[in-house]
Parts: sequence; C-alpha cells; structure tokens
Amino acid sequence: MDLNDTPDQAAYRTHVRDWLAEHREEAPKPRRRGGEDDSLNVDEHRAWQRALAEGGLVGVTWPKEYGGQGLGPIEQVIVGQEIAKAGLPGILDTIGVGMLGPTIIASGTEEQKQRHLGPMLHADEVWCQLFSEPAAGSDLAGIQSRARRQDDGSWVLNGQKVWTTNAHFAAFGLLLARTDPDVPKHKGLTMFIVPMDAAGVTIRPLRQISGEPEFNEVFFDDVHLDPGSEVGPVDGGWGVALTTLMFERVTIGAGSEGMGYRADRFAAALAADPDAARDPEVRQRLGAISADLLALRFTGYRILTAIQRGQIPGPEAGMSKITAVRAAIEAADLIADTLGPSALEEGEWSYLTSFLPGLKSAGGTEEILRNTVGERVLGLPPEPRLDKGVPFSELRAKASA
Repeated sequence: MDLNDTPDQAAYRTHVRDWLAEHREEAPKPRRRGGEDDSLNVDEHRAWQRALAEGGLVGVTWPKEYGGQGLGPIEQVIVGQEIAKAGLPGILDTIGVGMLGPTIIASGTEEQKQRHLGPMLHADEVWCQLFSEPAAGSDLAGIQSRARRQDDGSWVLNGQKVWTTNAHFAAFGLLLARTDPDVPKHKGLTMFIVPMDAAGVTIRPLRQISGEPEFNEVFFDDVHLDPGSEVGPVDGGWGVALTTLMFERVTIGAGSEGMGYRADRFAAALAADPDAARDPEVRQRLGAISADLLALRFTGYRILTAIQRGQIPGPEAGMSKITAVRAAIEAADLIADTLGPSALEEGEWSYLTSFLPGLKSAGGTEEILRNTVGERVLGLPPEPRLDKGVPFSELRAKASA
C-alpha cells in the first residue's frame, strides 16, 4: 500500500485536525479509574465520545444508515493518528464501537441494529464483552454458562463470566452461552444481548495489582432474556464470536503501534539517566524493542491493505497482538531496570509495569494464539485434541468423574 495520503485523505486529515483543535477544550483529562471520582470521570468521557460522534469521528467505517461515516479503514487510522498527535483521549467505549458494534452489524437483526447502534456510537449506552469464564478463557468453546429456551421463545440464563471490562457501568453486554450441550463444544453456542440491569445480574469488581477495579466478575441467576435477544443463529454462536475475536485482536495488535507507544517515547524516558544512552545493554534492548515495533507497524499496514481490499484479516493478526504486548512489557521493564525505583512511583511507567502483564491473556493467551498461527497459517500439525467430536455434556461428565 502507498503510505502517503492521497489528496482526499490529506483533506480529510486536515478536517479531523481542525475539528480537534476547535473542540480540544471539551476533552476530559485521562481516565482516573478506581478512585472516588470514577463515576464523574466516566460521565466526562461519555460526553467526549458523544462530541466526537457528532463530529463524525466515531464509527468512521460503520455504514451511514447506522450513524457511521461509511468511510474506509485508512480514514479510521487517520482519526486515531490525529487524536494521538493532539494528545487527546480517545473514545470511552472502545469495546463496543470497535468490537461489538461491528459484530451486531455483521450478524444482528435490523431491529437490533436500529435499537442499539446509535446509543452505542454516542456512548449513551456503553457495552461489555461477556465471554471469559473461570474455567474457559482462551479455550472459549469450553464455556459452561447455559441459556435454556422457554415455550414462549424467551430464554433463562445461568452462569458466571469473569475479567469483564467496564461491566460496572455498561448498559448491555454481548454474551456467549451454551444452548445445546449434546453436541461438540463449538456447535451448541449462541450469542445474546444481555441488559446489565436485568434481575438476576450481579456485578463484582476485581481489583488489579495496579489498584484499579477495571475488570469484573458477573453472575447470572435465572436471568430472563426476551425473544429476539439472540445475535445470529441459535447454536451458531461460535461463528459470531469469531467475528468479535477478530476485531478484538486487530484492535489490540494492529490498532496502535506498541499499545500506542513508539520507540522514541521510550528513548525519551530513558534520557532521564545520562548514562543510559551510552550503556551497550540498554542500547541493545532498546534496539530490539524498536525493531519489534517497526515490524508491528508494517504488519498493521498489511492488515489495513487486506481490509481495504475487502478481505477479512486471518489468524495471523494474533501475532500482532503478541508482538504489541510483549514489546510494551519489555520496554516498561527496561525503563524500570534503568531508572530504578523512581520508575515505580505513581505515573505512566508504574501503571504500565503493573497493568501490561495481564494483557497477555486478553484476546487469547500467547500460547493459544501461537498454536492457532502455527496450525492455520504455517500448516504445522495440530496438537492432539481429546474433545474433538465429543458432545460437551460427555466432556463435563468425564471432568466430574
């Protein structure tokens, strides 16, 4: 792909830059998660996303009939680049707009699209992703949450989800549940839209080592779901989930170089120690990180090229996620090793040091992603699977025995 803006893209970039300059006073300060003012801070970021949406800078690739701009992925990248360059925060509901909204656009009914996409785009209703469970994370098809269909077409949901970001202020969640336990585990799954204020939903925060309760565990006890809550076909939820996971891994891995950090930022932080620039080990480690971030950037360009051509990014996108997280962790470790205890004081690098290791599991663990790339991209022999073709109900019986 041509890395230079076309005349139309250059004009669009100027438009985005001018809009941000005109509205920068409306932007809130960075999120202060976990403090007493968290609710107020969420409301401020909600208002900022609403302003961005009204300015046409949210859902850039969404169809116009659902509130988007109907533009291409390059324009979406331009918006992200200009927001970062201006030092302004992005949207509040990255999970909804970046992952769940596209899933509803791809698999939802017209009624679901008309009801949910507009409020999601403007952050009137924030969404969360209800996938992982205590015994099913990277092996997502092993989930045990169960939805039983009633005679009137409604559903009764029971189970538990965990590591659910933003559940404590989300209005809705996209949830994967088992609807037929008598078929192999990838087949008897269905995706649902779940109101987070429904009777029987209990949300409990999980405080991280960074001090933030960003994640939650969510319990569902006889939660009633109306007919039409299903997204996509009943018992066909695995295909719907793959759409969400594809957008998740692209967002984490290719959406921003090194989680939004470039090598020059790390080098600037290390410059606080005059001897660091002359230390051969520091230079070698920084060089390796820089090479990974450069490879990540060009991998992102390849993914963008595929999307521009109407193709769906394949499982190789998982390597972008692996590289992005590992490079950012190694950079944070280098800063801590070089600057010493001062790097662990409250601030950006302290937060990265404590937060990033947990991100290795988000969107699939590194081990699972490597297996997927090995089998589906490189053609390596798959690992033995004792559960292949076995009904899920029999797997659970064997586990209990």
